[in-house]
Amino acid sequence: MTASLPAFAGRTYVFRVDNGAAFRNTYSADGARLRWEGLGESAGQWEDVRLHVAEIAPGIYFVSWTEQSGITVSHVMDLNALTVRAFWTFEGEGGRVGQLHTGTLERVA
Repeated sequence: MTASLPAFAGRTYVFRVDNGAAFRNTYSADGARLRWEGLGESAGQWEDVRLHVAEIAPGIYFVSWTEQSGITVSHVMDLNALTVRAFWTFEGEGGRVGQLHTGTLERVA
């Protein structure tokens, strides 16, 4: 039995986060990789990461990855409502810091 491709495979979205950050997220044709690029204040930052993906309901995906810096990102993408609930962790003063955010998606390609 073969798994179907995630609905975001081969597509590009602008992800606008509630903290003002924005990213251009381009997903590989097989849905297994993401190239994120910072926009606005984060312009010039980018990375190509391997994804862990699970469809949790039709059009709703749990997606996670680890960046070279050690930042971990987990988010639930709702492609029906074009929303994201994101949780990321990073090293901060006194240890690991976690942040929960919401955001919107705009399909651009």
